[in-house]
Amino acid sequence: MTPFVYQSHPSRVLFGPGRLDSLADEIVRLGARRAFVVATPEQAPDADRIVRQIGDLACGAFCGARMHTPVDVTEAAMAALADADCLIAIGGGSTIGLAKAIALRTNLPQIAIPTTYAGSEATAIIGQTENGIKTTQTSPRVLPEVILYDVNLTMGLPVAISVVSGMNAIAHAVEGLYSEQANPIISLIAQEGIRALASALPRISAAPTDVPARSDAQYGAWLCGTTLGAVGMALHHKLCHALGGTFDLPHAQTHAVILPHALAYNAPYAADAVARIGTALGRPDAAMALYDLNRSLGAPTSLRELGMPHGGLDRVIELTFAKPYWNPAPLDKVRLRMLLERAWDGLPPAS
Repeated sequence: MTPFVYQSHPSRVLFGPGRLDSLADEIVRLGARRAFVVATPEQAPDADRIVRQIGDLACGAFCGARMHTPVDVTEAAMAALADADCLIAIGGGSTIGLAKAIALRTNLPQIAIPTTYAGSEATAIIGQTENGIKTTQTSPRVLPEVILYDVNLTMGLPVAISVVSGMNAIAHAVEGLYSEQANPIISLIAQEGIRALASALPRISAAPTDVPARSDAQYGAWLCGTTLGAVGMALHHKLCHALGGTFDLPHAQTHAVILPHALAYNAPYAADAVARIGTALGRPDAAMALYDLNRSLGAPTSLRELGMPHGGLDRVIELTFAKPYWNPAPLDKVRLRMLLERAWDGLPPAS
């Protein structure tokens, strides 16, 4: 057995239909009495519902979370925080990112209630954007203490968002399999996460109210998020951070587009990871399988359709080399340019 290091995270996870009913008990279990709820503007009704549900345990809400966790939004939320002694985030990666940003500044405990499949609730990683640059860091202060997975809260998630959110989660597991910190435990978790989501997403696309499919997707998202939280990421995430933070591209959609191309770039240097991904997807050509999965589910396949200016590709390469992430394949400007050109055009991935 090859020597390895595995660091687990001490989150409490509650999984199953109706788990939202446990929220007040979980607040009290944390020793808290004044919960501050955060959400996006679109999910303000969900935030209001929680405030009503927990009654006197609520001390306010902020419904201004945005993609890529802009620092100015965090500062606005901080101004509304008052005397809160815990945070409740209901929503996807934007909302959970905002709660993490507040926790980083205050060390307040968090209860995350995911309504998408982003998986960021399972990590101690935060990405924040300021002056057009997105930076990430890892801190135990931003790891949610409690995660409530209630499948009932995902039933109204539109199919298009479900698909790209799930592909975003799959990206965490794909990179976890060839991470510098990869280990046997995380490889098992990552492979199962890919399998669960790749199975669930077509079923959700065909029948959006399929409860077992939605539940399987939540399970897969948790596994993929756990992978992201346990090991470092590589080229795929670096490219997505550059694209999203600098050009304000939609987060999950960008992950969906880039993933097959980043995997193809790394495939010659990550044979074991590619084999595991192929097994999880049921096809040996893992990069092409991901590209075809995108197409079959109606997910975007090109940066152009996301609004990425072609003239910005050089800037993405510049940012990638400025602060590179570890990557199994050496960074090469010619290969990176080919990767981005094919992703911009929506062409199939090529190694």
